Amino acid sequence: MILWIFCFLPIICYGLFRFSRRHLYRVANKVTGTEDDIAFFGIAPYLIGGSERTMDKLQEYSYVTTSVGGFAKSWVGPLLYYMVTDAEKIEIILKQHLEKDNILRFIRFAIGYASIFAPVSIWRPRRKIAVPSFSPKIISNFVDVFARESHTLVHKLKPMVGIRSFKIWKHLNAYSLDAVMETAMGVHVNAQENHDNPILTATNRILDYVSERIFKLWLQPDWLYKWFPQHGKLVYYCKVLHDYTDEIIEKKRKQVAEREIAKANGTTQAHQPLNFLDLLINLSGGEKGYSNMELREEVMTFIIAAMDTSAVSMGFTLMLLAKYPEAQQKVFEELDAVFGKSDRLLEKDDLPKLQYLERVIKEALRLYPSVPIIIRTTTEDVVAFKENMTLLKGSGIIVSIWGIHRNPKYWGPDAHCFDPDRFLPERIDGVPSCAFIPFSHGPRNCLGYQYAMMSMKTVLSSILRRYRVVGEPEAGPIPHIRVRMEIMLKPIDGFEVTLEER
Repeated sequence: MILWIFCFLPIICYGLFRFSRRHLYRVANKVTGTEDDIAFFGIAPYLIGGSERTMDKLQEYSYVTTSVGGFAKSWVGPLLYYMVTDAEKIEIILKQHLEKDNILRFIRFAIGYASIFAPVSIWRPRRKIAVPSFSPKIISNFVDVFARESHTLVHKLKPMVGIRSFKIWKHLNAYSLDAVMETAMGVHVNAQENHDNPILTATNRILDYVSERIFKLWLQPDWLYKWFPQHGKLVYYCKVLHDYTDEIIEKKRKQVAEREIAKANGTTQAHQPLNFLDLLINLSGGEKGYSNMELREEVMTFIIAAMDTSAVSMGFTLMLLAKYPEAQQKVFEELDAVFGKSDRLLEKDDLPKLQYLERVIKEALRLYPSVPIIIRTTTEDVVAFKENMTLLKGSGIIVSIWGIHRNPKYWGPDAHCFDPDRFLPERIDGVPSCAFIPFSHGPRNCLGYQYAMMSMKTVLSSILRRYRVVGEPEAGPIPHIRVRMEIMLKPIDGFEVTLEER
């Protein structure tokens, strides 16, 4: 008798669980779903098996969603997710549904409640403070930093000339940290001089462990994760980065206070270029503004977000130029027209002249967005869109940037092809704004878009003025790069390229 109870108890519990959620299933059944859903598990089993397999399935679901009109559903265990690849629906979602999905709690474990990942109640006031820090006038002052660090990068790449298929990622990664740390906090970490730099190592390991936890379901429960060795390592690397950041913040507060005293006394100090931390202290109200912990959260988020997105995008751009030498030659001709045979560093007035390079970067961002999905969550039942669909409270909404960027409805039948000229003004005119969202869209879009573009244009121009990127030319207009899904999109080969001196 007891054996029968144990056999039927799970079935009875599952039946009661289904019955309690009958309204959810009734509403969800009105939306087209994927064919992969398995009872209770949904598509979860298909997302297990490595970062490449995960990205393959996300691509597949994106294309299925596009084929049924840009809106479809999937179950991940008991959780309901909608996927969207329609520009009109994406615009509504990104403007009206501002709460981030709970999956971001793993990132918050490492960096706290910074504005990018924070709940709306924390994000809204912090956003207002951060916006002035990213004005074009302020960001343009960082170009000198980008140019100087790019010069160092070009020098560090010289020993790699002629080496077949070396991984350029570690060089781009180190450049990004050097540039970000100087512009964010006014400090020099010299990661390009030492790729084993403890701050670089800690930042990369934190991203690795957080990514692993997001995509391995058995690592997600807090009580269980503490039993895995990754937990202790993540705590250690977080402490390394937190302690370093806290020390810089204390020093910066003293510097800001000294400047205020000097100003009040009518004396002057040597000019110190402003950085993101300076601006946050001042804009938040000085000593009465952000606490040290809030400053750390904002600065760490800026460091992690700006570092990886720029490095990933530059890596994909170089790989695409290696596959399409004709496009690379056009970039070089544009650079030659601006710089000639000069070895001078790039200046901010040069950036607007690099229009074809900018189109190449945008096309790389379209085909290989550094963040291929955005996940929001609904906080109440909402009747949405022209179809009057009901989005139930607690449901996840996956905005597939990968899918919208390759949707033929907006990009034509050649949506999968590499064509930088699709961003010519006469061709991009009329394409919905939400059809190209590498830095998101709406109230919670990425404030660092112009910062990233300036940094990428500076670095890529520096590299391509001196080196030719060589690879196996692609047989057709559709590039084939095997990719994997971590927090960022990355190629399987680790950004392998070959350089030749010009």
